[in-house]
Amino acid sequence: MALIIANYIAYVLTLIGALNWGLVGIFDFNLVSWICMGYRNGWAIAIYVLIMLAAIWLIISPIISKGMLDLGCQNRKENKKNSK
Repeated sequence: MALIIANYIAYVLTLIGALNWGLVGIFDFNLVSWICMGYRNGWAIAIYVLIMLAAIWLIISPIISKGMLDLGCQNRKENKKNSK
């Protein structure tokens, strides 16, 4: 269960990072800098580090969970099959 929660958090943070880089590439607008009111302040650095750690987690998580990124979807499908 803890791995599923960690995977969801990492997934959301990585999506936020991808959205931020997309905005930088298309519109030259850095969402994290805008929210934190500065590019190199403590909050912005903390967000960038969290996003980096989330991406690293998504790389190593399938290794830990035997080759699959576990988001709990398989468990729900199995529970539905068993309840019928």
